[in-house]
Amino acid sequence: MAGIVVSVKDLVVKVKFDQDGPAVNELVIIDNTNKTELLVDHLEQNGIVFCLNIRSDMTVQKGMKSVRANRGIEVAIGEETIGRIFNALGDPLDGLKALDDKVKRKEILRIPARSSNFDIAKPEILETGIKVIDFFTPFVKGRKIGIIGGAGVGKTVLTMELINNIAQAGGGLSFFSGIGERIREGHELYVTLKDNDLLKNTCMFFAQMNENPVQRSLIGISATASAEYFRDELHKDILFFADNMYRYVQAKNELATILDQVPNEGGYEPTVFSDVKILQDRLSSNENGSITSVQTIYVPADDISDPAVQLIQHEMDSIIVLSRKVAEQGIRPAVDLNLTTSSMLTPEIVGERHYLLSIQVQALLQKYESLKGIIAIIGENELSPADRDDYSKAKRLINNFTQNMNVMTKQNGVPGDFFSREDTLKSIEEIIV
Repeated sequence: MAGIVVSVKDLVVKVKFDQDGPAVNELVIIDNTNKTELLVDHLEQNGIVFCLNIRSDMTVQKGMKSVRANRGIEVAIGEETIGRIFNALGDPLDGLKALDDKVKRKEILRIPARSSNFDIAKPEILETGIKVIDFFTPFVKGRKIGIIGGAGVGKTVLTMELINNIAQAGGGLSFFSGIGERIREGHELYVTLKDNDLLKNTCMFFAQMNENPVQRSLIGISATASAEYFRDELHKDILFFADNMYRYVQAKNELATILDQVPNEGGYEPTVFSDVKILQDRLSSNENGSITSVQTIYVPADDISDPAVQLIQHEMDSIIVLSRKVAEQGIRPAVDLNLTTSSMLTPEIVGERHYLLSIQVQALLQKYESLKGIIAIIGENELSPADRDDYSKAKRLINNFTQNMNVMTKQNGVPGDFFSREDTLKSIEEIIV
């Protein structure tokens, strides 16, 4: 039974079906030259279906007929997608040949069945070669790391370095989801991976700043759906990188605005909690394989207490906070060592030696922060010998966690550094013991 378009407002298209209407998350096809695809957002009374114009096709007009597609948005899955770049709808963006019809496809909004196996796998640490991460926020297979910071403090560079280092160490299959970030950054990442021969182990999905909020809100889910296939069917361990999770919330917020939804108290869409939770729950591990995710989180106006930032942060096992004050001192990566935390930093996971060192380092860094105010008034020479010694150790520790990035070598001509976890622990012991 055909439907009729009854109104068009920006990306929102209302279609009326007298009977046999579509389900939520199903596609509706407009009977026009472009065969425009609309995504069903929600249903209302009297057969009114609220749809989203996925491709911003402005040829849709009131009175046009439409039919159900009897399917949702599908993306290509399988070995053929490795080394390729796709948009939220599964279309290739790399200028290479299109995938043929024989390639398997999967509906992105269909949540897979949950596993009944609740066995806890033994924690496995993956070395990143980045001192500050391997020491403060150990990279544990199947867990989530959040990189938080404002604009221009190095979130994307740190993500690119992680992809580069882990892939070169043979860390398995990587997925990258570019959510609402700059087109330049996406292109730089693609070129970096291509130049280092890392595309052969990477699948990329992009919906950058130029795309409409529908595609920006779907790109993370499209990448996740593809990653789920490799995890469940091919039993792969996945490294999943998302840049930027705050842009996902922003895109959802824009959609809520054009759908005339009343925002919550924090100013975000009323469904912000479930939106974030559903996506994060799909980035999980089971008996078939693991998904280890690194997610950057933009901080609007450098306000780390923003409700959306706090919400995403609570889904993470480890949090790396990048600070503008640290960046201004020329320290790279610009990590705030006092705000960076991890629930993975336990003796059972990292071992007694690493754990005890972390306690000593954190104590020295906290003392350093308290002494800075005193030194600003009376000077360092007025401190007691013990305080002077601790202050000096803390400064050496901060410098020790500074390192050059491999992915920046072409820009600054400085070779990048790679440190094993053992090297990192030894360098810290030399300072504090």
